[in-house]
Amino acid sequence: MVSKSQIDRLGDRLKQGRLSEADLKMLDEYRRSFSDAYEYVVGVIRNELMLEPTGRPAKSTTSIVEKLLRESIRLTQIQDIAGCRLVVSGVLEQERVISLLIPLFPDASVVDRRASPSHGYRAVHVIVSHDKKVVEVQVRTALQHVWAELSEKLSDVLEPAIKYGGGEEAVRSLLSTSSGVITVQEESERILELSLRSVHNLLSQPSLSAQQKVELVELQTDAENQVRELAESRASNLISLQDAIDRLERLKTHGDPDAIPD
Repeated sequence: MVSKSQIDRLGDRLKQGRLSEADLKMLDEYRRSFSDAYEYVVGVIRNELMLEPTGRPAKSTTSIVEKLLRESIRLTQIQDIAGCRLVVSGVLEQERVISLLIPLFPDASVVDRRASPSHGYRAVHVIVSHDKKVVEVQVRTALQHVWAELSEKLSDVLEPAIKYGGGEEAVRSLLSTSSGVITVQEESERILELSLRSVHNLLSQPSLSAQQKVELVELQTDAENQVRELAESRASNLISLQDAIDRLERLKTHGDPDAIPD
């Protein structure tokens, strides 16, 4: 059994770039040791929530080294060596899924990156521990997910530092602006959906006068129209972001200069 201190010393050697064959073998065994915890967490989500996570049981060696170099963190402190992802329709569904996940994993902690995005990245991470191994469950809305995919693709095609706030100003501005637009849209959706719920509850009260019912129905109709408009806007934004990703993929594959997003 390899101790925590041995793993952290391995991480120190990774940072220094001094790796022997024995170190590479130890790192690979450490990565693979998360597989059982990953399968357990994914199995619970599938069986209890009837949702289908995507993910990977072990972070790549390259990604582990890059994270160690990028952050002041020890190897045993990395929380996403094993991780899966759930993509849901919108913010209220995101919060519903999170509220269902937490009782399934009583020791879970939640990292909410929506209010304080990381270089524009927004999502909620539920950190689960099973058999002393940590698994990160990312819960993203569809817009948050496509934005993250765009950031990944820009980093892949143009410069790896983009994903962490580096790169050219124009690219950083593109990601920052689009993240801000998504934030405003999703918050508007949240407010409207909550307002509709409140109106629906009020309409069920028997003590309402006829005039009050008329006014509430008018409010309900207005809110429903705005929800539809926001849904159309969300669909349009998803298409635009996906189109940018597709263009970047063409740039990567064919070297097409016209593929760079505006």
